[in-house]
Amino acid sequence: MPASTVTEYLAALSAERRDALNEVRRGINRALPPGYQEGIQFGMISWFVPLDTYPAGYGGNPKQPLTLISLASQKSYMALHMICFYGQPGLLEWFKAQYAKSGKKLDMGKGCLRFKTLPELALDVVESTVARLPVSEYIAGYQAMRDAMGKGKAKPAAKTRTPAKKTPARQKVSRVTSK
Repeated sequence: MPASTVTEYLAALSAERRDALNEVRRGINRALPPGYQEGIQFGMISWFVPLDTYPAGYGGNPKQPLTLISLASQKSYMALHMICFYGQPGLLEWFKAQYAKSGKKLDMGKGCLRFKTLPELALDVVESTVARLPVSEYIAGYQAMRDAMGKGKAKPAAKTRTPAKKTPARQKVSRVTSK
C-alpha cells in the first residue's frame, strides 16, 4: 500500500535513503516561498500549489494540486521531478548554468534530476531554484504555457451533428455508343 503521508513514505526507506531524502526535504522546505504545501502526490513527497489558490489543478485536473517539485526514492537512484521548469524556460537555463558552476554532474532528463547519493546532488542549486519561484509567478508561467498549448481554456461545448442523409447507392450506368 502506498504511503499517504511524508512520514510513512520516509519510514519505508532504508536508513541511508531516508537520511538523504530528509536532507533534501529540509533544504527545499528552507527555501520554499510561502504559499506552497508539502504532501504526498503521485506516490512521492511533493510540494504543490493548493487547490484553493489554483483551482484549475495540475494538467487541468481540479482534483490534483499544481505540483512544483517532487522527491522520490527509485530502485537505483533518488530523483527530483522538477515540474517547476514547465512554463519557466528561463529558470531551466539558469538552473543548468548554476549546476555547471557547482562542479557536480547533472544527470537529468526533461525534468527528472537523478542522483545516487546526497553528495552527488547540488542541493544549494536546487534550493536556489525553488526560492526563485513565488506562487504567483509559478502559476502565471504554468498557465501561460497551458494557454500556448491550447490547454488552458475550457473546452468548447461539443457541436451536435445532423446525421447525414442516406443517398441511394450509385447505380452503374452503361454507355452505349453508336457506330
